[in-house]
Amino acid sequence: MAEQHIVCYSGGLSSALVALDVARRHGKNNVVLLNHDMHFSVEHADIKRFKRDVAEHLGLPLTFASRRNASQDQFDVCVESQAFKVGNGSELCTARLKTEPFMEWLAANASKDSSTIYYGFDATEPGRIQRRIGIMGSQGWKTDYPRLWSDKQFNDTEAIGIARPCTYSVFKHGNCIGCLKAGWQHWYIVYCTRPDIWLKGMWAEEEIGHAIHWDGDQPVYLEEMQPRFAAMKAAGIPATEHIPQQRFWADAKRIINIKVLQQDLLPCECTEDA
Repeated sequence: MAEQHIVCYSGGLSSALVALDVARRHGKNNVVLLNHDMHFSVEHADIKRFKRDVAEHLGLPLTFASRRNASQDQFDVCVESQAFKVGNGSELCTARLKTEPFMEWLAANASKDSSTIYYGFDATEPGRIQRRIGIMGSQGWKTDYPRLWSDKQFNDTEAIGIARPCTYSVFKHGNCIGCLKAGWQHWYIVYCTRPDIWLKGMWAEEEIGHAIHWDGDQPVYLEEMQPRFAAMKAAGIPATEHIPQQRFWADAKRIINIKVLQQDLLPCECTEDA
């Protein structure tokens, strides 16, 4: 059986660079761009444009491993299961929207003997790489990380005439807007720019009876944060992830004396992987 090269193709910049380098090294004939197509309300239209543009540049189709009910976003699947987290505390939306359809696709379409799965993690993420090696290796799957390759050639897509998604002007990733893994800085952007998603998050918390965010062992609901975020917005605190977290919250505290929660200063756990 010919080698199969499966790129975890999220629609974010890192996964696109991986796709370009994998196709350069191995040729495109046995490369699969495997995507979890998220609902249009939480995956920006320009991310959908970007992943199509890169796939068309490579002359490869997009292959989807998506939840059968395509009308559901991250809040819908959590409300359906009445939980935000499962098992060891991992976000239920990741399990339902990505991991489960990903593993189903692998079981039906890939071989542990001849397939390699490629991720977009880089040298700044050794912990995530080791976790992924452990998780997939324990199931017999081979993984590789082209952003670590010494001969990688692609560091942006503008060089091939493809603009990165416009969301990168505000966010540092290509994940769902209203990411359930993200911290309060991400959710401040949601509050300022996507009130529809903010309201749906509030609805999900009310339906489930739990908060998305916790400060230590205390739940902190979106409704509780509204007055703080309203004051921050009125004071002109920029809605962006491109200000380092420590400075972002220090500025907010200095300007409006906002209480800085423990969770605010934790590293963001957003991922682009399957």
